[in-house]
This record gives sequence, structure tokens and C-alpha cells, in this order.
Amino acid sequence: MKAVRIHAFGGPEVLHLEDVARPVPAADEILIRVYASGVNPADWVVREGGNDVLRPYLKLPMTLGWDAAGIVEEVGSAVTDFRKGDAVYGEPDFPGAGSYAEYCAAKASQFAHKPRSLSFTEAAGVPLAGLTAWTALFADGKLQAGQHVLVQGAAGGVGSLAVQFAKAKGAYVIGTASAANLDYLRQLGADEVLDYRSQPVTELTQGVDLVLEASPLRDNAERLRTVAALQDGGIFVSVNVDFPFSEEVLAALAAKHATGLLSNNQPRQEWLAEMAELIDASKVKVVVSRVYPLEHAAEAHRESETRHVRGKLILEIQQEAEPA
Repeated sequence: MKAVRIHAFGGPEVLHLEDVARPVPAADEILIRVYASGVNPADWVVREGGNDVLRPYLKLPMTLGWDAAGIVEEVGSAVTDFRKGDAVYGEPDFPGAGSYAEYCAAKASQFAHKPRSLSFTEAAGVPLAGLTAWTALFADGKLQAGQHVLVQGAAGGVGSLAVQFAKAKGAYVIGTASAANLDYLRQLGADEVLDYRSQPVTELTQGVDLVLEASPLRDNAERLRTVAALQDGGIFVSVNVDFPFSEEVLAALAAKHATGLLSNNQPRQEWLAEMAELIDASKVKVVVSRVYPLEHAAEAHRESETRHVRGKLILEIQQEAEPA
């Protein structure tokens, strides 16, 4: 089968399309014929050699990609949730064989049936960003209906889904982005939108229950300013797990009896299934910015590295007509 792999860490030039053996699923795994794979910042962070959190887990050579949508080709002996021919989407094992490949084997518990209303290309844009947003909002952020959440970096892959998930669950959503993306956030359902460059968040927003840092910005001084937007006892959740809160930020949180958490993605089947229900109920839409063929993975990485992508970048793996 064809796969995009790396044999050394570095820039986009280390990505190579090559022939590799098709994986064999373990007892608790499914083998997916991959139709499309999402491209995420995590992919090029790994390609460059990872960060302090990821580096111990990375072994070369490796196939990148942790977003997959496709058809079940085989099921492991212990798998009961799927059968051959099922259309699925989910998050491949990390840091195992990834989804920049015609086939990937992954734990069945990290996949769910694909939203019926989405193409494979659209569905591939959901799992990693969606599970990151879901974990941060609901598992770590404890967000409830009627609460106020401030989503920083709301126009990106994680942020745009976080806005919609929070809104679908009955929260009041405030989103920050560049001026060019404010109308986009309104279209996603944000109740308030702020230009992070020109509108001081803490002067315009007070008493939020949850801050979700989905922006790639790693700046504890900015975090310190944002703590002022939290109400007493609120929660500040960041998806930037490689960037700990500074002592100053922790002290500011403590003064407000607030909690600061670094949120690590949890790939749970039941959450993917609930996301699919929201998508099929037209409460969440998936925005695909651009689709690249598999052999142009390096170009997709270069675009992702600009950090100015609205929605998701996708690699198309299979070009034939998608099954219903």
C-alpha cells in the first residue's frame, strides 16, 4: 500500500510517499481502508521531532496522521462494534501507524460510525480536533448549559468545533479571532466575537465560567491577562499541553479560587458517536478549507504551518466514488 512516512525529523521535505506492507489488525483493532485523513498542527510538530511531551514516544520510521475516515476492511477477533463494510471515522493509535496511508489499523474503541450526512473528506476533519475540543470543554472544563465560555483561537480546527459543541450544549459562547474571521465565528453560532488584536478581552468580557485556550499562542503573560475574565471558581483549560502555566498564572488562578488545566485529547468512541449525532442533526458543521492529494502532503503541511487556516485541511487518500 501507499503511505507517507518520515525516516528523519525535519521540514516538509522529509515526507516521502512510499510502498509499505499493509498492517494486520490486532484482536482489539479494526483495519480501515482510509478514504481521507485530516492534517493537524500535531502532524508537523511530530514531523519536526515533537515537543517535550511527545518526544519520548516518537520512533522512526513512522507514518503520520491522526484523523481518519474510511471503510472497515477487517475486524480483530475481539471487536464486536463493527463489521466489514462499515463507514467509520476516528483517531488512529498514537504514535503508531498513522492515517497518511491507504490502510491503517487502530483500536476499535477510538472509532465510531461516520456521520451519515458527511462525506469521508468532511468526516476526516472531525476526530482529532473534535476530540480535543470535547475533552477540553466537557471532561476537563465541566461546561454546562447556561454557562459562559470564552474560546480563544475560535476560528481554527479545534476552536471552530469547540464553539459549535458548546453552543449545541446550551452554553453562551464568546469567541476570539482575527478581524477577518469574526463573521465566520458568528456563522458558527458564537454569541459574541472579539478581535484579539484590537479588543482587550478582559476589558470587554467578565465573569466567564470557562476559558478554553485553543489558540496556538504560547504566552503566559496573555494567560495572566485572560484570568481576569474568569469568575470566582472558574476553570481555565489549555490544549497546549507542552506549555505549563507559569507560577504567576497559577497564583492568579488561586486568588480567584479557579482551576488551571492542561487538557490531553481522549479518543473515546462514545464521544465520537455523540459528535456524529450533533452533526447529523445539523447542529455542527465541518468546514474544510482545502483538500490535497496524498502525494502533496508536504504542501498541506506548509499551509498548516502558516497557522492561518480556517477550518480543516484534508488529504484525499482514495479517489474512487465513496460508498453511501
